[in-house]
Amino acid sequence: MTDDVTAELIELLRLERIEDNLFRGASRDIGTRYVFGGQVLGQALSAAQQTVEAARVVHSMHAYFLRAGDNEKPIVYEVENTRDGGSFSARRVVAIQHGKPIFVCTASFQVVEDGAEHQQRMPEVPGPEDLAPQPPYPADALEQVPAKLRRWLMRAGPFEFRHVWPRDEVDPPKRPPLQHVWFRLAGQVDDDPVLHRSLLAYASDFHLIGTATLPHGISYLHPNVQMASLDHALWFHRPFRADQWLLYSCDSPSAQGARGLARGSIYRQDGVLVASTAQEGLIRLVAQDG
Repeated sequence: MTDDVTAELIELLRLERIEDNLFRGASRDIGTRYVFGGQVLGQALSAAQQTVEAARVVHSMHAYFLRAGDNEKPIVYEVENTRDGGSFSARRVVAIQHGKPIFVCTASFQVVEDGAEHQQRMPEVPGPEDLAPQPPYPADALEQVPAKLRRWLMRAGPFEFRHVWPRDEVDPPKRPPLQHVWFRLAGQVDDDPVLHRSLLAYASDFHLIGTATLPHGISYLHPNVQMASLDHALWFHRPFRADQWLLYSCDSPSAQGARGLARGSIYRQDGVLVASTAQEGLIRLVAQDG
């Protein structure tokens, strides 16, 4: 059974079909300065999937964020049928706002096949039932945050997160570039695996590049920090449900040149690796006036 915030997200991922390979999606202002990158990832995957036969399942997508998205305006998604082979299909998706591309990605789909299997073991961490939900930010801490971002911190989003090592985004300590976060959709949804993959694409943009800031004691909430996703890669390995607990295990091997790289592995609660991610993002420290 879905609640209002979950139903709103599902509706966000259900695009309006304008033409055979042309779709339009609404934008949601969730308190971020620009369109949340996960929204564009999820909508682009939804658009591409609608042009591929149902028997072919997405196994990877590779994206670049070209311009900041306007969260007051809809986004048009143009899908190019790059190839339909015997086992694989490839699609190129361009997201357009105000007549300009803001995002481009390629997605690859495959007929389900059997083959050799192995996977990396899930880290040994406490389960979500053993971790407390994120407590509300204290009022005095929220006063230090710009009003728009304050709404982001106070909102009840469609996903629930439980951090193995909680972090204070207002005054973060320095620590190694590694974090483990349990997450799940707040409401129950139907069994459609296409929907669950689009939901995971949406959620995969949370927490990932923030891992690269951990050794530096900085946060996207700090006025002298500029952060933005530059690219994003997502590989789907095995079946999962976005409304059941998943562990996002993230690390950052490098930060340099005002950019940080982060990698993620997503596991079901039974230890099965269901997806992998990678993202490079802008992490720029700017001078403050005065």
